[in-house]
Amino acid sequence: MRLLLLEDNLDYKDTIKEYLESLGYQIDDFEDGEDALNAIYINKYHLLILDIKVPSLSGYELVKTIREDNNNTPVIYITSLTDINNLSLGYELGCNDYIKKPFSPKELKYRIEQLIKLFYTDESSDQIKLKPNFTYNILKRELFINNTLINLTKKEKRVVFCLVSNKNQFVSIDKLRNDVWEDKYICEADIRVCIKKIRDKTSKEFIINQRGIGYKIDREK
Repeated sequence: MRLLLLEDNLDYKDTIKEYLESLGYQIDDFEDGEDALNAIYINKYHLLILDIKVPSLSGYELVKTIREDNNNTPVIYITSLTDINNLSLGYELGCNDYIKKPFSPKELKYRIEQLIKLFYTDESSDQIKLKPNFTYNILKRELFINNTLINLTKKEKRVVFCLVSNKNQFVSIDKLRNDVWEDKYICEADIRVCIKKIRDKTSKEFIINQRGIGYKIDREK
């Protein structure tokens, strides 16, 4: 799962980034609002963590811009601002949650997990039932069959998360390349090899493909 972090306090930024990476998230970090905005238009992020008072473009302006362009990526503001007018403005512009500085890293962890459940699963719990007869924990990014954990590599976990979070829709090769391989050059044959390895560990029916369109994993109704 790929997150964007915008924070101009270097110590704060490095601490948050290190902690979230220890939890398995991919973090792209920025100190400048314009740089962060450019990255959002280039890359696919599952969640944005934004300070408000940053150089070039504030967290308010950034969210206003992306919401006007129909980008609904969930947003958490991290800020020392406590005035009710500031908080109200953030929600009016389209943020999803606030955390007031200083905060515990674990608080940020729980806020992120709640937004992930809200935006990337229709389930009330962390567990998603997948066809045929698989269970997926969307927070821990773990795949099970009959309560037995299937051992996946980091790259395979990213592929599964990408397919599951797109809710029964086919995911193109280009989107997989962007979300999983971060736009690094990788040929389609290498992506097919990765898909095959996942199928070998699960079943041939676990990942469905349609030539010229892409791949998907179906959820149970």
